[in-house]
Amino acid sequence: MFYPVVRIIVALAGVAAVFAQFERSFSLALVSTTPYGSDLPTMVANFFSFFTIQSNLATAVTLMVGAVWAIRHRHDRLQEPRWFAVLLTCVATYMIVTGVVYNLLLRGIEQAPGAVVGWSNEILHVWIPVFMLVDALVGYRRRALGWSAAGIVAIYPVVWALYTLARAPFITNPGTGVPYWYPYPFLDPNAVAGGYLGVTGYVVGIAVGIIVVATGVIAIGRWRAAAASTPAPVRSRPGSTARDH
Repeated sequence: MFYPVVRIIVALAGVAAVFAQFERSFSLALVSTTPYGSDLPTMVANFFSFFTIQSNLATAVTLMVGAVWAIRHRHDRLQEPRWFAVLLTCVATYMIVTGVVYNLLLRGIEQAPGAVVGWSNEILHVWIPVFMLVDALVGYRRRALGWSAAGIVAIYPVVWALYTLARAPFITNPGTGVPYWYPYPFLDPNAVAGGYLGVTGYVVGIAVGIIVVATGVIAIGRWRAAAASTPAPVRSRPGSTARDH
C-alpha cells in the first residue's frame, strides 16, 4: 500500500503546481492594461499549450490510475496491464525529457517579474521528472513491452510540435504584443539562428532524445519484468542429494 500512496501524493503535488501557476497567469491577465495581455481565452489556450503543463497533467492522471489499480489488486500478483504500461512509459519519457530540456536549455531564461511561481516551477520541471525516473527503476509489477512501444511514445510529441508550429504565427504574444507566440524560445524561428532550419534541428534533436529515453525506459521495464519472473534457486539442505529434489 505504501507505493500507491506515494504515487497519489506526487499526482496531487503536480496538479497543485499546475493550478498555482495557472492562477498566477490568470491573475496577471486580469490586471493587464493591454488588449493582448488581457485576452483571457488566448491566455488559457496558451497556458495549456505548454508541453510541460500537458505532460504533467497526463502524468498526474496516470499515477492516480496506477495507484487505484494497485490498491484494487493489492491481494494478487498480477502485472500491470499492457495499456497502463504503455501509458506509464509515455509519461515517464515525457517528464524525463522535460526535466533535461528545461535544465539544459530553459533554466535561467529571464521571465517577467512575478510571472512564475517558484515552487510550482521546480515541482513541474525538476521533482516530478526525477520521481518518474525513480518510478521507472523501482515501480512494482512492471510489464515487459516490445521495442515498438517507443514509436507509440513518439506520437504525441510529434503532434504537439506540429500543432505548436502551426498555431504560433496566428497568436499575439500576450507579453510583448508581437504577432506570434511560441511556448519555448528554441521553437521560435524569429529568435533561433537559421530560422526554421534551426528550429528543425532542435525538434529533431529532441525527437531523437525522446526515442532514446523511451527505449531506455522500455529496456528497464523488460529487465525488471524478467527479473521478477525468474524463480529463486532452490537451496539444498545439508547432506541432501539431487534425488531429494
